[in-house]
Formats: sequence, C-alpha cells, structure tokens
Amino acid sequence: MSPDSAAGHRFSPDAAEVHPHILEALAHPLVSSRGPEMDEMVQSLRAPLKSLFRTSREVFVSAGSADGLMEAAIRCGVEERVLVIIGGASGEQFAQIALACGKEVVRVMVHPGRSLDPEHLAQFLDGPEVDAVALVHAEISTGALAPLADLTPVVRAKKDIHLLVDATGSLAGSPVETDAWGLDFVFAGSEKALALPPGLALGNASPRFLDRSRKLKGRGLYLDVARMADASSRNEPATTPAIPHWFALRAQLDRIDANGGIESRWKHHHEMLTMVEEWAILNPRVRLLAPEGRRAWTVSC
Repeated sequence: MSPDSAAGHRFSPDAAEVHPHILEALAHPLVSSRGPEMDEMVQSLRAPLKSLFRTSREVFVSAGSADGLMEAAIRCGVEERVLVIIGGASGEQFAQIALACGKEVVRVMVHPGRSLDPEHLAQFLDGPEVDAVALVHAEISTGALAPLADLTPVVRAKKDIHLLVDATGSLAGSPVETDAWGLDFVFAGSEKALALPPGLALGNASPRFLDRSRKLKGRGLYLDVARMADASSRNEPATTPAIPHWFALRAQLDRIDANGGIESRWKHHHEMLTMVEEWAILNPRVRLLAPEGRRAWTVSC
C-alpha cells in the first residue's frame, strides 16, 4: 500500500476495509441477472467458494446481510426448539431471530469473552430436547472464538440435532472446516472477515439439513435454503442477484488465490493476532478479553 493511500487505516469491526482493487470491481458494467454472463459467473465461483468453505457441497450466495441467512437457518433447520449459545451481540441476534420466527429458544449464556466448553454443551443437551444448536464461531463484540472442532462431535452424537453456525467473523480469516467438522449449516456475511462491501451472504448446507428443510412448512420462498442450493447446482442465482457485489466477490476470491490461497490468508491473520497478543503483554494496562487459545484470529477486544 502506498504511503499516500487512503487504505490501510480502518480498524472498526463493524465492516472490514475493502481493498481498492475490490472497489474497482464494483464498477463493472451490469449484466443480465438471467443471462449467460451470470450463468458463467456462478459457474466460475463454484470451485473457489467450495475451497473457501472447505466443502465438496454447493455454496450459495444470497443478496442481503448475514441476518438473512441466520433467519434461513432457523426457518429451514429448526422444527420447534433451538439451543442458542450466547456470548455477545451476534449470539443474541440468533436468539431474537428464532423467537421472531415462532421457535422456542433455550439460551445458554456465556460470560463475555468466553466460549462454551464441550463438556458443558453435553450437559445442556441432556436438558430440554432441542432440534438444533445455534452458535457464533467468532463473536465480533468480544473477540472470542468458539472451539468449533470440539463442539461439533458433541452435537453430532445426538442423532437429530443440527448445528447452525454463524461464521461471519471467521470465514476467510481462520479455519472453517465445513466438511471435516461436520457442520450442518454455516453462513457468513461479506463485510467482515471476507473483507467485501456489505450486501452479500454466503451459505452451505449438509444433505441432512436439506432433507429436514424440505419437510418443514412455513420456511418461505426467498429464504428457502434448499431452493438456493438447487439453483446454485444449476449455475443460477436463486433470486435476483446483487450483480456488482458478485464481481467484487470474484475479484476477492481471485485475490486470495493469487496470494497463496485460503491457508495462507489464515496464516496471515494468525500472525496479526500474535502481534496483538505480544503488544498487550507489553502494555500492562491492556488485557485481551478472550483467554489465550480462544481468541478470534480476525478481531480482538
């Protein structure tokens, strides 16, 4: 970045700074949302998006914020009752959306900066029966990282409980192993760890999640996850796409690939976390809220 560049100075966690090259991609001439150019766009992004999510399954892109796919997770993945792990504002949003969708919510409150341990999750799952567990991987408001790889086996040990994950603060900035960890539904907004302008949400669903979603009534049309996944497999957007943002998405995925791929990007973010930790050690008046080993690689508090 050149010394006189206006970029490189935004550190607010509400939306990451967008690289000038990505902003330029937003100015690409519009194409028909149902024409061959858009079909080619969807096709060209299938493999990079699967690599981003570390999955062999279809990744779909929706116009709107992560809250849209958070609601889709509830409408398409919860029959009656969901256990929501809340350690900050994003977790509380999950609970509020579930209540607004008419679902019963069991709240698990975690101290700010902390994350739930697997043994505690197992205890809560022995309580009132639930259809799903909803959690935030990297809580933006506290900088806490949930031990997702350790929590998933606890959920999968319960045959009919699905795991719904908000990865907005982690996807593209730290490991999100969708297939290896056995995540049922994982989604993210475009404006945080992916460092794109706000306006897109990306999601991925397991076969068993899709099977459940197709049986649920009242899941709606615009937020129908099965419909989105089916459209993606046909190289089509499920709804009218936010076309400029698709060009920005492709530019960012190309940029990630050109800079060593997703694992290189993870490494870069972890190095930045280490720098922040070392700085905090040298400044006794500063304490990181999340404990060592449970700190998000993408945002610190």
